[in-house]
Amino acid sequence: MTDTSDEHIIEAIGKCRIVIRNGSVVEVGPPLISECPLARRFAKPVDPITRQAVKENISHRIRAFGMCTPGRKVLMSGEYVGFGASELISYGLSAGVFDAAVIACDGAGTVIATTPDLVQGIGGRMSGLLQTSPLPGVIAAIEQNGGIVPFKETADMDQPGGARVAFASGYSKVAVTIAAPEDAVSIRKMFPDVFIIAVHTTGITSEEAGVLAEHADIVTACASRAVREVAGKKALLQAGSSIPVFAMTQKAKDLILEKIRITSGQFLVTGADLPFGSDSGPKPLI
Repeated sequence: MTDTSDEHIIEAIGKCRIVIRNGSVVEVGPPLISECPLARRFAKPVDPITRQAVKENISHRIRAFGMCTPGRKVLMSGEYVGFGASELISYGLSAGVFDAAVIACDGAGTVIATTPDLVQGIGGRMSGLLQTSPLPGVIAAIEQNGGIVPFKETADMDQPGGARVAFASGYSKVAVTIAAPEDAVSIRKMFPDVFIIAVHTTGITSEEAGVLAEHADIVTACASRAVREVAGKKALLQAGSSIPVFAMTQKAKDLILEKIRITSGQFLVTGADLPFGSDSGPKPLI
């Protein structure tokens, strides 16, 4: 019988279903997309997206920072992408827009983080976590760096529950990342002023994209055709063109524009009908 006490399941890099058990990649499902501009920029690039290339990338992450292992590194400074969910949350924490963020971490499940380096160390290095097992070393590292692990015995992925714990712990300016549209609905109902960022949207339906457009502040497009067509048309601002990030509310628009203001480097800001497309995006959109 297979021991699943140290098992972690993620969807990543073309929405492959990846199983990591006892520090090794044991399963990689078929990718649903063939190329992605972000995957080409990984430390271990994936181009084109194949099962073998995905396995090599995930194995590299395990070796490089201990993803899905007890020795996982949970702190990191710097950015991977300018307008990724972890980058926007990290900026919001540093600027005082947020005082806590409910995110997800392999080996811990739902996590409440209060520092930019913890958010970036966790979220900037992985995405698409579906299921995880509690790893005491990871949980201890998160707590030593000011984080809260609400479900440390089970490592549950419960973003609404994490939001409840964050507000009960005294935080009032909370950002939450969600992947399930129903989580956006329930969290918004409980906490009308919470800041919701929808992530991992590849493959969702038009109906689900409509729910996210109504209840989330930011919706990341990933390789989703529905998000571009539904949320994109309703957005107040689009950041990026290859893999767009859509600001659905004024406070989301303000967050992105303020991040642009304080960031060095060149930017193009122009008026356009949204969504604004690019030939360099993921292929195919699903």
